Amino acid sequence: MALRSAPVWLLVLEVVALQHACLGSSSHSLKVLFFAISEPNQRLSYSIVLGYVDSQIFARYDSNSREIQPQVSWMEKLRKDIPQYWQALTNLVHAENDMFRNDLEDWRSDYNKDKGLHMLQGILSCDLQGDGSKRQFVQGAYNGVTINKSNMDACNMEYCICIELLEKFLSYGNETLLRTETPTVTVSSRTEVEDGMEMHVCRVHGFYPREIDASWTRDGEVWLQDTLHGSIAPNTDGTYHYWLSIQIDPKERGRYRCHVEHDGLQEPLDLALKVPGSNLGLIIGCFAISLVMVCGIVGTLIFLRNHRQGRGEPQRATSF
Repeated sequence: MALRSAPVWLLVLEVVALQHACLGSSSHSLKVLFFAISEPNQRLSYSIVLGYVDSQIFARYDSNSREIQPQVSWMEKLRKDIPQYWQALTNLVHAENDMFRNDLEDWRSDYNKDKGLHMLQGILSCDLQGDGSKRQFVQGAYNGVTINKSNMDACNMEYCICIELLEKFLSYGNETLLRTETPTVTVSSRTEVEDGMEMHVCRVHGFYPREIDASWTRDGEVWLQDTLHGSIAPNTDGTYHYWLSIQIDPKERGRYRCHVEHDGLQEPLDLALKVPGSNLGLIIGCFAISLVMVCGIVGTLIFLRNHRQGRGEPQRATSF
């Protein structure tokens, strides 16, 4: 039963990884997520490692198979073309796995907790940022409590291997990891019945890479008041979508713009707000369709009655 909780904790790790994935324009990161679970009374022990480049999972490892399983086609190609990099990744994962499992035993012993379920989580990442700088981030947690967190610039063995692997992965996965997809930006509007205020929603769809700067501006300045926004979320084709809304006084509509900056745009995009459409046309249209349908039904009944009269058939009582 204890091991069945693992996917929930893995989801938490993945969310944390995606939150740290966005570091600025044209930045890239390699992240290794580790999760270990142990229940001494039942002699259960299990660990899993997930590898991400940016927000794309490229490999999976678990303690049962002790083998890295590629999750993308370019990873399979790298495995065949340059086996030494695959071995370096394997060594890195084995080292992290053994280290975290040993840490799990140490922490369990230090707290004299031989009963119950014990969990250890960890994230190791290295980043190539848009300005050319590099950094490493390490964080661990025991039973949900942070035990270490650090940012390192020194080139230790694991860090250097991580950066080298990231650069190689970017070269092999360039068709997907280094591509640029231009965002499609639309603005929709409606008038709130209660107070007459206007709600405007700016939707940004189909962009890649994930980094994007989208905001509402008033008179050219970023405006945060009365605004809401969603999370940057993936589409099924690997691109992303995002939305942000604002509530304003209709008299000030001309002061606001939806401002979007992205690598796929040659220059920043500023969309003016639209006048909310009226529902009057829809109401008139529905009424007209209903009227035509009623007229059609009445006309059909009249035709059938006249047709029976012409054939000398006895008339049936009608309601009109």
